[in-house]
Amino acid sequence: MAEELLVADSWLVLDGSVRSLDRHIGRFTRSCLELGVVTPEDLERFWHETISAVPRTGAWFPRVELAGDPPSLRLRIRPAPARGDHVRVWVPDVPDHRLHPARKGPDLLALGDLRALAENHNAHEALLRTADGIVVEASSSSLLWWEDDVLCAPPEEIPALPGTTAGLVRDLATALGIRTARRARRVDELAGREVWLLNALHGIRLVTAFVGCDAVPDNGKHFTSWRERVERLRLPLDPSGPGLV
Repeated sequence: MAEELLVADSWLVLDGSVRSLDRHIGRFTRSCLELGVVTPEDLERFWHETISAVPRTGAWFPRVELAGDPPSLRLRIRPAPARGDHVRVWVPDVPDHRLHPARKGPDLLALGDLRALAENHNAHEALLRTADGIVVEASSSSLLWWEDDVLCAPPEEIPALPGTTAGLVRDLATALGIRTARRARRVDELAGREVWLLNALHGIRLVTAFVGCDAVPDNGKHFTSWRERVERLRLPLDPSGPGLV
């Protein structure tokens, strides 16, 4: 039987540079401390060792974990998967069944199975929705969309993973004076909109199709400039850098 995965986090490293590492450190650290099985000192030591261990050349997608019984902190250094900038999204006819939607880790196996089903439908990701059809996020990505010149996200009261890349983009939009909003929308209400999926591996991807429904997203006018803007925000890995606990 596989060990229980309590918390996990991953990020992309390209030749020793990374985007929003402080956000990944914060998300993983908060989740670990909420469970009360490791100390802040454990986490600080672990993060320094982790950042020192990640290779400075090549493309990597390391994953940190809190797993096992008793729980322990672990690092897996993995080659980075292929990246893309466009994505087809399958719309299952069942609601989001995650047990821990706001904590990355416990539901990863089930989400991987859901992505495999999406591939069977000629899609890359699966859309997660509430029981009454409100869009939440995708199986491994956050969801943002544009309504005119307003950058929108699902309502805060819907349990979802606090996406690092989506949070970065929303903060950048605010800093640039672009309106942001939290809005409850069903997938048919995204028809004709510019829709993005966002995560640490791919950055921003443009949704080109919803598979399994009639909604057709728009090609969009914001995607290219925003993808380039986010890709430029990489910083060198530094064991003494910002974001450590």
